[in-house]
Amino acid sequence: MSERAGGIRLGVWIPIVIVVLDQVTKVVVRQTLALHESITVVPGFLDFTHIRNTGAAFGFLDAAEVPYKTVLLSAVAVASLLGVAFYAASLPREHRVARWGLALILGGAAGNLIDRVSAGFVVDFVDVYWRTYHFWAFNVADSAITVGVVLWLLDTVTTHHVSQAA
Repeated sequence: MSERAGGIRLGVWIPIVIVVLDQVTKVVVRQTLALHESITVVPGFLDFTHIRNTGAAFGFLDAAEVPYKTVLLSAVAVASLLGVAFYAASLPREHRVARWGLALILGGAAGNLIDRVSAGFVVDFVDVYWRTYHFWAFNVADSAITVGVVLWLLDTVTTHHVSQAA
């Protein structure tokens, strides 16, 4: 198997694995917890709480009543998915870490898009907090997107730094 073929296969398998993990965890949450019900995982720090996010990342626009919000957010997600996919396909093999990061982003975006199109909302359930301060609830897809962005940025910064030094 060539290095290029291996990179392409990994670029396909990573999103598939993320979508499967994301959708399976969301099914478990929907079947196990009633809406807004919580289970404490680490007291004072982490709960699993069944939440529905009708907005975008980090609950942005969740409370906003915008006509056709689901359609609009889904269209933006599809356009973003296509843009990231084309960008990932254009990267040279040397940008392996960036390609892994972009594959994680694609998987996460696809996982949340499935929710949005099928239900009109995204299921979030990981509730991290300290005392009365709560981070936005998130899910496996959101985690993949976050890790993917970090990997992509690290690759971009280190590649840019190395090319500047040369």
